[in-house]
Amino acid sequence: MATKRDYYEILGVNKTDSAAELKKAYRKKALEFHPDRNKASDAEKKFKEVNQAYEVLSNQQKRQAYDQFGHAAFDPRSGFGDFGGTRTHRQGPSTYTYSTSGGGNPFADFGFDFSDPFEIFETFFGGGASPFGQRRPQKPHYSLKVSFMEAVKGTQKTIVHQGKQYTVKIPAGANDGTRINYADFTVSVDVLPHDTFKRDGYDVFIDHEIPFTNAILGTTAEIPTIDGNVKIKIKAGTQPGTMIRLRGQGIKHLRGAGRGDQYIRLIIKLPKSLNRQQKKLLQQLKDSF
Repeated sequence: MATKRDYYEILGVNKTDSAAELKKAYRKKALEFHPDRNKASDAEKKFKEVNQAYEVLSNQQKRQAYDQFGHAAFDPRSGFGDFGGTRTHRQGPSTYTYSTSGGGNPFADFGFDFSDPFEIFETFFGGGASPFGQRRPQKPHYSLKVSFMEAVKGTQKTIVHQGKQYTVKIPAGANDGTRINYADFTVSVDVLPHDTFKRDGYDVFIDHEIPFTNAILGTTAEIPTIDGNVKIKIKAGTQPGTMIRLRGQGIKHLRGAGRGDQYIRLIIKLPKSLNRQQKKLLQQLKDSF
């Protein structure tokens, strides 16, 4: 039996690359090997290979399983292939758990159909090309703008299609570019940026400033999360750029149980000017070391 190529190698990316970098690499490879554009004898095989790699690596749960177990994670004979139930694993100092209903297309509940690699190509490029040069009929497409928090929590929007009003349910955890297919049209989600929160997959990142004195002495800080403010303890001697992880405080997974994490990057705020007394105290502190 032929050995399967590494999915990261197929896309030409590194394990540390972000979801956006994966998507960019996928677009490039999909265009390169699409059989309607590339007439090489092995183009269709490579195109399917590229899409198979992206289908796994673009899904956070599947990517975690692949990083841990490789291709065995999707081999039914290995015991991991069905992704049923809940499993917890340790990787270094971290523990992660993934839970799904098991089997089937992980995107099916939200109108995705990535079982056919040529459908993936349509999703990203808006084309209808098949491997045989025929084009599928184009369905009308609508783009809905939603706020960051609407995408995180889920919401409902209305559209008018051929004179009839439809209610579109945006699932909690939707991201920029999430597409929902209906029988007569498709809808994609355009998520507006947030002033405080930044998103990477299902994880949330924020920057939080603290005075340098609090970094030195330690303090308690009130931190915004997508569920409201929480208080955290900042240890004495905290260094600039320290990252604090709030496990399970990120975004809900589109399918199955679980949430991402929130990461807080501490920015140490230094004073721009000091009065005479402050300078004297700092000089005394300096001399004490």
